[in-house]
Amino acid sequence: MGSVFNTDRRIKLGIWGLGRGQSFIKAAGALNIDVVAGCDINPMMRESFKKNVPGAYLTDDEDDFLRQDMDAVLIATFFMDHARHAIKALEAGKHVMCEVTSFLTPGDGVKLVEAVERSGKVYNLLENYPFTKENMFLRKLFQDGFFGEFMYAEFEYLHECRTLAYAYNVANGVPIEPGYAVHSWRSFLNMHYYNTHSLGPVMNITGLRPVSVYAPVDDVILPGYLDELRTASVCPSFVKMSNGGLVRNLMGSSTNDYHMGGRFWGTRAGADKLNGLKIRVGACGGGQLLNIKPEWPELGELAETTGHGGGDFWELYYFAREVLQGEPAPWNIYAAADVTLAGIMAARSQAMNGITLNIPDFRKPEDRERFRNDFRHEMKKDFDPMGLFPEGHDTSITGNYSKVMVGFYPKNANGGLPCFNKALDGMKLYSFIADADGKLAIVKNVMKAIAEMPELAKICKMARRIADAYPDCIPGRSLKRLLAQPDIAKVEDTEKTTAEFKAWLDGIKG
Repeated sequence: MGSVFNTDRRIKLGIWGLGRGQSFIKAAGALNIDVVAGCDINPMMRESFKKNVPGAYLTDDEDDFLRQDMDAVLIATFFMDHARHAIKALEAGKHVMCEVTSFLTPGDGVKLVEAVERSGKVYNLLENYPFTKENMFLRKLFQDGFFGEFMYAEFEYLHECRTLAYAYNVANGVPIEPGYAVHSWRSFLNMHYYNTHSLGPVMNITGLRPVSVYAPVDDVILPGYLDELRTASVCPSFVKMSNGGLVRNLMGSSTNDYHMGGRFWGTRAGADKLNGLKIRVGACGGGQLLNIKPEWPELGELAETTGHGGGDFWELYYFAREVLQGEPAPWNIYAAADVTLAGIMAARSQAMNGITLNIPDFRKPEDRERFRNDFRHEMKKDFDPMGLFPEGHDTSITGNYSKVMVGFYPKNANGGLPCFNKALDGMKLYSFIADADGKLAIVKNVMKAIAEMPELAKICKMARRIADAYPDCIPGRSLKRLLAQPDIAKVEDTEKTTAEFKAWLDGIKG
């Protein structure tokens, strides 16, 4: 793969956080980036990196890592550590690109903005969703005046990821160790903080910044998450943009995921990108709705070979272009602060029953001073991912907790309760399904559920043992609610339910 830049200069890159961080390796070579070092506290991630980049320096010590001969650091470490790690890398003389979001509290944000300014180094936020083919196409149209003035948008990043609360984010979703622990941040993150995949595209399309936000409370939560934590529900917020337009920004967990869903209204035209891109023209509600086949800008075919719909390529491209050629990238420290603060203030609004809060602008010294010592966040303050169970708990029982939860909710819904639910629900809707492929899928789901039900029943038995032994801690309460679902009773009555499934299969054959 040849280089896209007309220069022999190379960027020596170290990757800090080798889970998500390794996904950028493939695109790096074409962008004058050489991966020369990696750092991670997890031996499984280090072993994987060693195979993917055999000649690179590898360590679990962050200070040792930052002493290496590198021009830049890609930070993909734990969510709560992003600001501290970025500042440390900047102070070590490295350019920085950082996974979302940039910081946890406004006080952290002030420190980070000023560290970037002092360093004179490039800082880019690795927000990739604005750089899908559809979103880049919409940006070009908007910047050309096609949509007129921005009025309103509804964008979503709904990601039901129960598995990732209990498993490492690797191919098969390996349960967290020790088995009585949960993920360091995915298990309890208030999803308003993870707002960049939905608000980010609107900001990039329009060039506008968010100026205020309010967020109502949804108290209905999905079973299978740790109860009492905001990861278990949907998190809508309503964001006023700098031109007066409004964005309904929706994150969280639901039973109808839209990782890249969105609708967009301007004064001249509107767009819908839920199932393919459609644009309504005519500057009126009854205008013609057109099915659109968007085109990439130059280099799009190369981008398409990388992750997140091409977004991972463009993140690296804009960063490398700024380092090599000095051309500013879209997600500099100030845009990164804008989108991060919108999420922080939405979480605060939710905690205050939905009042409207202004979003500070850290370009302004007066806004920085107001928030310099503000280190408040809205996550559960006393939550310890390693301390879910009472002191002295019996690890022969609790050590199965992460295994139980991954058994209930395996990665990519490939088995477990999702498979069982798909079978039950599909049987109920079978006669209403419009296409043969859909009907065939339900038949396969039922057959898979029959095969997996005995193992799922064993998981239920292990879950009941944990819930009965420790009913008053967060895992125990969450398991009791999960086990109270009617579907669980059907799983546990394996013989009867298997007979019902087989009778149904025989009935549709007849």
